[in-house]
Amino acid sequence: MSKEKEIKFEDKIKELEKIINELESGEINLDESIEKYTKAMKLVKECDDKLKNIEKQVNKIINEEGQEEDFKVED
Repeated sequence: MSKEKEIKFEDKIKELEKIINELESGEINLDESIEKYTKAMKLVKECDDKLKNIEKQVNKIINEEGQEEDFKVED
């Protein structure tokens, strides 16, 4: 496990929503806006990576021999 505590996906989304609201309000200065935008983009990347990883896991199944394989829908 990394040195810093892993933040839950849901908490990252809440933080992202908070930043978006602050940026949309227009009540913060340019330097703070840039800082928050940078943090938001980092959160977006982390959430996207997490979702892609979950998608890979969901698209795998365990076959009868106990081996992992891609999930395929039969026509």
